[in-house]
Amino acid sequence: MVKPQILSVVESPAHPNFSALYRRLGFEEAKLNSQRKAIGQLKKSKPAFLVAEFNYGYANNYAGVNVSNLDTLLASLRRYSPETRVIVLVEKAELQYVDKLAALFPLYRTLVLPVSSQQMTEVLGGEDTS
Repeated sequence: MVKPQILSVVESPAHPNFSALYRRLGFEEAKLNSQRKAIGQLKKSKPAFLVAEFNYGYANNYAGVNVSNLDTLLASLRRYSPETRVIVLVEKAELQYVDKLAALFPLYRTLVLPVSSQQMTEVLGGEDTS
């Protein structure tokens, strides 16, 4: 039996390490440290979930063309794995901007950092037995 996959895009120390939790819940994790690598992974597999941090583009290219750091990744997701559910992690100060991203791409859940293992367990629909 193939385990469902979670694609974690870890680009900062704020991203919680839920590797052990994912294993306990029966998921296989592909943990990558860049959007580019994550897009490459999407071409090879169709994860059940994508977990990534949201960073709003204030005064850079994102503010004009893209809403955030996730636009290109989510556009690729739409092409390669449209059934993947997107879990966005966001700092409280940037929560107000997530709606702009949600207007462009379907988001399964948005979680404000810091995220507890209980919150992630509930979002993934599992039961943490630890």
